[in-house]
Amino acid sequence: MPHLDFTLPHWAYWLGLIIFPLIAAALAKRPKPTERRYSLVLGYFILVTGGILGLHRLYLKSLIGLVYIPVFVLILYANAQSQDARAVVSDMANAVRQAERTLEREGERVKTAEADLPALRQKLAEAEAQAEEGSFAKRRAERDVQRAEQRVEQGKTRVAEAEATLETARPAAVTARETLDFWGNVAKYAFWLLLAGVAVDALLLPRLVSKANENLPPDPELSEAEKKLKELEEAERKDDADHVSSGWTGWIDRLSLYCGEFVSYWAVIAVLVYYFEVMSRYVFGSPTNWAHEAMYLMFGMQYLVAGSYAMLTESHVRVDVFYAPLSPRRKAIVDLLTSVFFFIFAGTLLVTSWIFAFDAIAVPSGNSLVSDWARGEIGFSDVVASWNLAQWTDPNIRWGEISFNEWEVPLWPMKWVMVLGGLLLVLQGISKFAQDIRAVMGRA
Repeated sequence: MPHLDFTLPHWAYWLGLIIFPLIAAALAKRPKPTERRYSLVLGYFILVTGGILGLHRLYLKSLIGLVYIPVFVLILYANAQSQDARAVVSDMANAVRQAERTLEREGERVKTAEADLPALRQKLAEAEAQAEEGSFAKRRAERDVQRAEQRVEQGKTRVAEAEATLETARPAAVTARETLDFWGNVAKYAFWLLLAGVAVDALLLPRLVSKANENLPPDPELSEAEKKLKELEEAERKDDADHVSSGWTGWIDRLSLYCGEFVSYWAVIAVLVYYFEVMSRYVFGSPTNWAHEAMYLMFGMQYLVAGSYAMLTESHVRVDVFYAPLSPRRKAIVDLLTSVFFFIFAGTLLVTSWIFAFDAIAVPSGNSLVSDWARGEIGFSDVVASWNLAQWTDPNIRWGEISFNEWEVPLWPMKWVMVLGGLLLVLQGISKFAQDIRAVMGRA
């Protein structure tokens, strides 16, 4: 199987978090078709993202899409077998290498000990003839002979074990290598087969979409009861825009609404990235070093920015057993009394986020002009006077704190998004506070 050695550039990550929601929001706000139809654009999108699974065929209700699934399962099975064989190859290679080292090392020791043994025995015989029983010279000679004999015996045992290991490890390594090559070829040819099917379907897709639309049954007529139920549901449905207040607080509400909707599209990015990670890991055997970190950083930023959106739309979790039955005016009074706890939390979040963000730029590893300014080494005027394009494009310039992962993504943008989230939450709290005052005074 071919390998995917792709690492997402840092600039592409941060730019994608900005560009993708803008495109997704524009597509989401397009006029909805009055009748159900298959989309050629959506068909090609599914073809690109899930073509090797046959999802484009299944989207068009074509049973030929089921043919892709067993071939894809075969790729997964072949990769699993290849992984097992690769582990055996690695283990047997280590065993052969260690056995060869043992033969080389112990063989020399045995030869040396066998060569020294006659001289040591002669020395022992002379010591026995010249020295008294139990003398130091005799005991030392006996000990030297005993050690040499023991070294020879242990060495021969280790040599025999190493030779036995080589007899079993070398054939096992060859067999495992053949198995690895076999299943690697199976996965490779199955993958090329899927790609061929995807390429053919890419040419046929316009006709397939047209045919699927021709086979669509007409929409059934709704009964009077169903029409009334649908009208009732639409009347009770409250859009997020309905939470926007009037007056100057409406500007804050709209800001929270737009920011919340903007980061909501990041969830789609997570689906695409994790899909790529799964395919890269289990199909191509090339796990990434950036997908997981990129997504948990993204979700952290999404959580912080969406806080004001949740407060605006009242979609956060709360216990309102006693709060729900109250009248709007009494609810406003309760909200005013408990707002002090909210502002303590939101203010603390904003202040600590500011400290974290400033520290992220000022860490010693940063050598950009902004990092030098954050550490107090240069003034702000020096930053403006010395600024150039290299501060953005030179890979040797580091803007403060980076992650400890191999990806080494800069963390200062996330820290400043924390500041943005805290600021939005404080502003939304001010808007809610003003609206509660209006409700208490009867001006809502």
